[in-house]
Amino acid sequence: MIELILMQRVDKLGQMGELVKVKPGYARNHLIPTGKAIRANKDNLARFERERAQLEAQNIKRRGEAERTAERVAGLSVIIIRQAGESGALYGSVSTRDIAEGCKASGLTVAREQVLLGQPIKTVGLTTVQVALHPEVSIPVVVNVARSPEEAEKQARGERVEAEDEAEAASLEAELAAELAAGQADNG
Repeated sequence: MIELILMQRVDKLGQMGELVKVKPGYARNHLIPTGKAIRANKDNLARFERERAQLEAQNIKRRGEAERTAERVAGLSVIIIRQAGESGALYGSVSTRDIAEGCKASGLTVAREQVLLGQPIKTVGLTTVQVALHPEVSIPVVVNVARSPEEAEKQARGERVEAEDEAEAASLEAELAAELAAGQADNG
């Protein structure tokens, strides 16, 4: 385990200024290169204490900007058009990059690392994902995955697209059955 000083709040780890122990790989590959933490040694502890007030002021300023942005884009919805099968399963999936590009098209510039998505979206429908504007500020974004812009509008209104497809298929089956019955009656 390696001991680090957190330079900003990190989910499931701690607040700015805390001393934490993490596995070497997590420290070496993520926390240190992204500037979220520094190694905990005497020099770095002294440097952090000297810069603490400045770092906290910067953090408060960035958090305020993130909160204003969150208010401005509250209720953001992103439409992503993808090909999908009859059951609504996508041919492929929607990833963090797709959602980040959709946010950018809607007027909110975010990096794909800011999109918090547990696993890729693999079906048509509405999914709510979190976008972290700041380590302490995240907003919900509704991702509307559809086969066409018309389907996206229906989903946004809350209509069940699958139910409509099923009803259409059932009516086609009923028409075919009626035609077959009529055809058999003519032949009989």
